[in-house]
Amino acid sequence: MRFSFRLRSLGILWTLSAFVAGAVAAWLWVSSNADWRAHQLRAYAGGVALYDALRGDSQPPAGVRLKPLSPAETLLANEGAFARLQKPGKPAYITNVSIYADQGEFFTGSRLNIAVISSTLRYQVSALPQGENRSAPEKLGAITQLLATYCSDPILLARLGNDLWWRVDGLALWGCEAAPNDWRLAAVALAVLALAVLLSQVAETAATFDRFAQALRAHRRFGGPESYRAEGPAELREIVQAVNAYLESERAQLSKRAVVLSGVSHDLGTPATRLRLRSALIPDPELREKLEGDIDQMTGMIESVLTYTRSELNTEEPRQISLTALIEALVEDYQDLGDPVSFSRRAPEMIEGGRSVFMSRTGQTLAPEERRVLVAARPISLQRALSNLIDNALKYGRRATVELEAMADRAVITVEDEGSEFSVADIEGMLAPFQRGPNAQSVDGFGLGLTIVATVAEQHGGHLSFEEGRTGLRARLEIQRG
Repeated sequence: MRFSFRLRSLGILWTLSAFVAGAVAAWLWVSSNADWRAHQLRAYAGGVALYDALRGDSQPPAGVRLKPLSPAETLLANEGAFARLQKPGKPAYITNVSIYADQGEFFTGSRLNIAVISSTLRYQVSALPQGENRSAPEKLGAITQLLATYCSDPILLARLGNDLWWRVDGLALWGCEAAPNDWRLAAVALAVLALAVLLSQVAETAATFDRFAQALRAHRRFGGPESYRAEGPAELREIVQAVNAYLESERAQLSKRAVVLSGVSHDLGTPATRLRLRSALIPDPELREKLEGDIDQMTGMIESVLTYTRSELNTEEPRQISLTALIEALVEDYQDLGDPVSFSRRAPEMIEGGRSVFMSRTGQTLAPEERRVLVAARPISLQRALSNLIDNALKYGRRATVELEAMADRAVITVEDEGSEFSVADIEGMLAPFQRGPNAQSVDGFGLGLTIVATVAEQHGGHLSFEEGRTGLRARLEIQRG
């Protein structure tokens, strides 16, 4: 989804759109409520006037017609068989109401009998307002208002006292055709739709930032394009352009560093060879040995810096590998050279089984011993980091023990030495480039081994840490599996 506006402009646009949608929904709701109140008020007024018409004091209100029942229909009405007055084939729900005239009126003590015949519902007369202070016309008005509340086109029969039964045709006041359009459902739908559109736009805009953040997090670990596409709001496009410029500058600097170091290494090759030839002519063996050692240290330092620079370049493509097989092969190589390196495998785990209809107890079984831990990693870089940890364990201790622990989302490789005199604080101080231990004169190295391991750990979404082990110092190389 492409945008051509800034987030501020989009926010203003979304706010105005939400305000307009809310105003339209509110207008539809309020106007529908007002129309329905007016419709019910007309029906109420018609019911009040209808009472006077039934008494013979006035003409029926506008839109209401009175028609006496035929003798046969009157006989059915007197028997209470109102359902037989409904058209054949239609269901008949009968609602009976009795309204007593107030004292002091012309028909003192008379009763108004009303029968409402509907093919759709039975009206809830119990919901009508009660009270002695309400007159009979007001009670009849409340009934006609109740009829106007629903769209059912009922048949209304009325008889005052012992007079005739009248069929009241007031659909023009309380029928379905007289009911106004109800836009309240449309108002709710419009508000929900506007809210859904607004939330989806906000979620999509936030998702563009989240996708770019995830791509950046995965860039160091899995690599990525030389430049990212600039899509989304203007602010995100500016961020992407700045990141692309930064990545290009970093790649250029690392490439230049590698080229310079490679050139220095190549150029030093010829003078180093001449120095070796000339040192071979020195008759003093002790002086010759010292000079050759200085030459080896000089060339080794250059190669070590080149190795560190190549690890920073991160050019190796990650792929799916078996971390268990990689550790086993590396440990076997050390063992072939006679180095005291071992791979400590964890004891098989017990797996609980479920109950069945044939067994009352849960079963147990052992997990397979040869479980391969699969990870997405750079095998050469990971092997170099693990070799550096094993070499350090052999340098500063008597032996190295490698262990592997796998979780759902990460794997931890631990290398524990035996007899090391270093503390956790001492070894953590050696993570910086060219930092070596106090016995630097007695062991080989240039102080870049742990720096390379920490760099490789970061490239695999993890970190390098140290802790006190059972026999010595323990290095923990944690990487992400996915």
